[in-house]
Amino acid sequence: MTEPTPDTEPFALFSAWLAEAEQSEPNDPNAMCLATSTPDGFPTARMVLLKGLDPRGFVFFTNHNSRKGGQLLANPRASLNFHWKSLRRAVRVEGLVEQVSAAESDEYYATRPRRSRIGAWASDQSHHLGSRAELEQAVADTEARFPGEDVPRPPHWGGFRVLPSRIEFWRDMPFRLHDRRVFHAAAGGGWTSETLYP
Repeated sequence: MTEPTPDTEPFALFSAWLAEAEQSEPNDPNAMCLATSTPDGFPTARMVLLKGLDPRGFVFFTNHNSRKGGQLLANPRASLNFHWKSLRRAVRVEGLVEQVSAAESDEYYATRPRRSRIGAWASDQSHHLGSRAELEQAVADTEARFPGEDVPRPPHWGGFRVLPSRIEFWRDMPFRLHDRRVFHAAAGGGWTSETLYP
């Protein structure tokens, strides 16, 4: 199993841990808890799926009109928490947030199943729903609007990238004497790291 060291590059370490989780986690090894905040500073959290990782950060996609989308547009700061119970590991990420490019959103959107692309149009995510029948009717209306395979990306749907300033790697150890190594983004580029008490 890959272990963090002072010389480790955190994105490489995260990629190694995620690859190991993909071999052991029974469902959604790319699931992460995304924490944002309301305009008055109240924290909110929910599970989303990591859909991209590059040297800039961690990418996920959503409806920009959803509660989380609105919060991120108003206050572009977020935290992520990955927990791989089968490996007894976790990774915590904190940083600023940017919207990904339209081209990047288009590229990922095109890989989604047709029904998921239909859902991106039909669901007024996070807003009041009168009944399940209302949602099913919206899906049917959207399928009639886009009868073929080509379902364009809605203008309100796209990606966000969390640009990490802090990444912490946690390993469960006996008697709660856990291993914790945190990486801090350095002002001139690169990373510094330190070990934390459990």
